[in-house]
Amino acid sequence: MIEIQKLVKNYNKVTAVNIPRLIIPDGESFGLVGNNGAGKTTLLSLLLDLIRPTGGTILSNGKPVMQSDHWKEYTGAYLDQHMLINFLTPEEYFQFIAGLNRLTRSEYSEFLESFREFFNNEILDQSKYIRDFSQGNQKKIGIAAAMIGKPEVLILDEPFPHLDPTTVIRLKEVLQNLRLRKNVALIISSHDLNHVTELCDRIAVIEKGFIVQDLLTSGDTLQRLQKYFGLKEDPMTE
Repeated sequence: MIEIQKLVKNYNKVTAVNIPRLIIPDGESFGLVGNNGAGKTTLLSLLLDLIRPTGGTILSNGKPVMQSDHWKEYTGAYLDQHMLINFLTPEEYFQFIAGLNRLTRSEYSEFLESFREFFNNEILDQSKYIRDFSQGNQKKIGIAAAMIGKPEVLILDEPFPHLDPTTVIRLKEVLQNLRLRKNVALIISSHDLNHVTELCDRIAVIEKGFIVQDLLTSGDTLQRLQKYFGLKEDPMTE
């Protein structure tokens, strides 16, 4: 379980995040939506202790993330390409992450096999470094690596841009399967309201660092979000 208490992040006199209280239980798929600069990536970076808050606490399974590394054993994340090691091949990078997660050889082989369709013959056995792949394929590598070790908390920031339609569909299938594991908390930040509504049990709208809406997903959630952001209904959904 992730619990936020009086979390604040300021940059000079500008408030990037101000969340008095937020709980994301085990097994919940939680979506975070908002316009550029709303505080989505800042919040995810705080959850991963990549940046330190101005004030407040983030607890993972009851322990502060800033004071212990316990959460790293069950947390997977991909925010952007800066989390990759660009001078490695995908295989070398996966092996490195698998080693950190103490996977056996058979578990590592099982991981590669489970993502073979997602990779679509574009990642493995290409004899090139991660830096030489397209943005979309770099994202595939990062997302797959985040799932090595079957994490109990998975955090993804804007996982859909730069992916081709086939890969988007396959990624959604992977994430839907994760939802069936009741111990996994899935946290997704995205601009795509359709994808978030399909994947998440609960969606929070963040604006200027504040959570201004917190919705349990229902049949009218997409329309409510579109109305909030001033969007016309997608004709593809009619």
